[in-house]
Amino acid sequence: MTTHSGVPEVVVDRLPQYLRALAQLESSGFDVISSQQLGELLQVTPAQIRKDLSYFGRFGKQGRGYSISHLLERLRNILGLDQTWNVAVVGVGRLGRSIISYPGFEPEGFRVVCAFDSDPAVVGQVAGGLTVYNFADYAEIAEREHVQIAIVAVPANVAQAVIDNLVAAGVKSILNYAPKSALTPPDVRIRNVDPVVSLQSMTYYLSAV
Repeated sequence: MTTHSGVPEVVVDRLPQYLRALAQLESSGFDVISSQQLGELLQVTPAQIRKDLSYFGRFGKQGRGYSISHLLERLRNILGLDQTWNVAVVGVGRLGRSIISYPGFEPEGFRVVCAFDSDPAVVGQVAGGLTVYNFADYAEIAEREHVQIAIVAVPANVAQAVIDNLVAAGVKSILNYAPKSALTPPDVRIRNVDPVVSLQSMTYYLSAV
C-alpha cells in the first residue's frame, strides 16, 4: 500500500523508528551516524535505510554518514512533527484515562485537548485535568478545540459505531485501541492497536523453540 504521495506505507511506518533512535543517539552525545550503524541499532539493512530516505531527497554524503541533528530535523518535518497536533480521546475507562494522563505525548508534538464518553456516570467527571464531554457533542467541541486526531478506547461492540460518528464529524486520523478492527473510507487513516494480537504473534516464536 502507498500513501497519497506515492511513498509506500511500510516506509512511512519505519520513519518514527529512525526518529526515535536518532533522538536517543543525539541525547547520548553523538553527532554523526552511518546507515550501517543505524541499521545495526534497528535490525534493518543499511540498504533499506538508504532506500527509505531516498523517497524524501538526499541525506548525508557517501563515506561521511548522516548528521544526526540535520536528519532529525528533516524527519520531524517529513512527519509533520514540527507543529503540535490536537488530540481527542473517546472512551474514558481505565485505558482511556491512562492515555489521557500519559506524559509522553506532548513532548513529541501531540496534545490531548478533550475527552469524551457516552456513559452518564462518566460525563462531567475530570480525567487527567480534562472535563469529560458527552460524545453526542463531539463535532461541536472538536471543532472548537481544533482536534485533528482521535484516539478510540471504547469496548469492541461499539467501536465501529463510534468510528462511524467520528468519520461523519470529519475526523481523518484515528488511532483505534478497541480490540476490533474498524472499517473507514479510503480518505481516513486508521491505525489499530491491539496488544493481544502482538502477544499472540510473539507466542509463535516461543512455541517454536
